[in-house]
Amino acid sequence: MKVRRQAIVRSLALSAAALALGAPGLAFAQAKIKVAAAYTVPYEQAWVSRLHKALKAAEARGEIEYKSTENVTNADYERVLREYANGGAQLIVGEAFAVETASRKVAKDFPKTAFLMGSSGKPQQPNFSVFDNYIQEPAYLTGMIAAGMSKTHKIGMVGGFPIPEVNRLMNAFMAGAREIDPKTTFSVTFINSWFDPPKAKEATLAMIDQGADVLYAERFGVSDAAKERGKLAIGNVIDNQPQYPDTIMATALWAMEPSIDHAIAQVKAGKLEAEDYAPYSLMKNKGSSLAPLGTFEKKIPAELVAKVKAREAEILSGKFAVKVDNNTPKSSPK
Repeated sequence: MKVRRQAIVRSLALSAAALALGAPGLAFAQAKIKVAAAYTVPYEQAWVSRLHKALKAAEARGEIEYKSTENVTNADYERVLREYANGGAQLIVGEAFAVETASRKVAKDFPKTAFLMGSSGKPQQPNFSVFDNYIQEPAYLTGMIAAGMSKTHKIGMVGGFPIPEVNRLMNAFMAGAREIDPKTTFSVTFINSWFDPPKAKEATLAMIDQGADVLYAERFGVSDAAKERGKLAIGNVIDNQPQYPDTIMATALWAMEPSIDHAIAQVKAGKLEAEDYAPYSLMKNKGSSLAPLGTFEKKIPAELVAKVKAREAEILSGKFAVKVDNNTPKSSPK
């Protein structure tokens, strides 16, 4: 009996050690949490694609069970959030820009569920954290490239809605352009939609007709117009240069992985304190970056590339801070 008891004790000790060390199939299985996401646009929409990609990566690693719904209407958003919360989701991710009241109401009703929502508002204790694509730093760098490559000194910019998350990127882009060429002028249009490529293309064509030879593609559809007319474009959030190798020169990339990984870690640790996740999108935290120049590596003058790289290094080191300007950008006076 004594020998048997010793064997049992050793077995329990080994099991505990395996859990502590993260042995496959033990701690890993226990660590998996339920995550759900509700998106108001298709998965391929640039902004949402970053969230979906980061969550799918966590799912592939076996850290989470992931469910999601795309193209949720504003009127139906609250119902979808409640269904996920009632279904046992421990973390719910989405974008609340047009459904702030509904999203925050659901979070209040489910205080033990963590919410991480794209929002222009502040965190709401105890469980409603907010984030956005805080990528004004690489946006500034793309502005430098845009102005350096423009021959007409006219840049067209097409955005979705004039909200802080969009405004600060456009303003940073414009500031970067002015650093290289103070004479640069801008045409700014908002299509009042998050996903309407035909409308964005139409607005872009009008800017090209007015002399713009570089276009800032905050929305899908802009690069199509630029390609059609043989003009240059700057991408945003995702790198679409492979689809537009002769059009898109540079892109301010957004990586949602740092934010998602932090949220998952917080839920695993049983922490629900609401936070502002904006810092996780900074370049120093690997939440954003300037995409490789790719097909334009030899087309952009070496002197301009050197200026961009020098400024990038200063941003990463903290020597240069890109101003956060949430005001609605305006077209240059005619």
